[in-house]
Amino acid sequence: MGSTEDLDYPQIIVQYSNGFLISKVMFTACELGVFDVLLESGKPLSSDAIAAHLGTSTMGMERLLDACVGLKLLAVEVTQEGALYRNTEISNIYLTKSSPKSQYHIMMYYSNTVYSCWQYLADAVREGRNQYERAFGISSKDPFGAMYRSDEEMLKFMAGQNSVWSICGRDVLAAFDLSPFVQIYDLGGGGGALARECVSLYPNSTVTIYDLPKVVQVAKERFVSPEERQIAFHEGDFFIDSIPEAELYILSKILHDWDDDKCKQLLAKVYKACKPGGGVLLVESLLNEDKSGPVETQLYSMNMLVQTEGKERTAAEYSKLLEAAGFGVIQVKRTGKLYDVVLGRK
Repeated sequence: MGSTEDLDYPQIIVQYSNGFLISKVMFTACELGVFDVLLESGKPLSSDAIAAHLGTSTMGMERLLDACVGLKLLAVEVTQEGALYRNTEISNIYLTKSSPKSQYHIMMYYSNTVYSCWQYLADAVREGRNQYERAFGISSKDPFGAMYRSDEEMLKFMAGQNSVWSICGRDVLAAFDLSPFVQIYDLGGGGGALARECVSLYPNSTVTIYDLPKVVQVAKERFVSPEERQIAFHEGDFFIDSIPEAELYILSKILHDWDDDKCKQLLAKVYKACKPGGGVLLVESLLNEDKSGPVETQLYSMNMLVQTEGKERTAAEYSKLLEAAGFGVIQVKRTGKLYDVVLGRK
């Protein structure tokens, strides 16, 4: 057994301590529009030019740009005229607002909303409940009432979720061959990005987004055009209202919001509505069976603690919930990406 000197504790502690600083640098560069300015310019720019364009201090902008270079979000070339900055391929694809795979909206949601709740993580651990009341002065008893506390906040959340599915949607929908399912309901489908990926991948399918009336209204106005005829909408609260008959139900990042009893309640309703031979597709970030990782999923589970009533689970735990509702022939596919899938058949 080696001594403590063999373990690089200081580096580990510094790395973890700096996690907050790293994410805030990226969020701030997104918020100020650094990556967008560089994309639109079509050429490298000096810190003075970027600062002037965005209306910031030159000193602050230079430090922000240099930090982004250190994080490999920007590249720099030192010329006789001074340092010139440009986007990396990663920032062009994921951090500019205009990119089809832009993660800008989820970045802003994390920066402005999630971080506010995480300030009270210690309280969440002590109390075992979400922290909307401390963070925003709103009752924590209805997590989605708190999440959708204003039209602006609801729009941010929906746009953020669409960002996620723009890069992860095809992975989860292609994990199993879903072509036999023609009539599909996306429960809690929000802004429709996953539904759009589904009808693109399975052109014979129709997808109905089942969500709260105010969510459906925003989705129709802002995210899904009337020309997308394979996507329909159903207004309701699936915990309270009936669930129509369909061949497949998609629950993407739904069950992780709720405790086991709520999950059983919802899955029982889905099973009752599901056509014989149909199924339910759970899209979630799966923990290892011993819960030793992945670290991203462990962190998501902490986020469920500060924001919802739920948690991340193992494949066996989701399978148990499906079995309790009556589903059989349960299959699990790990995608190797952020989200995995569990398919249960009726």
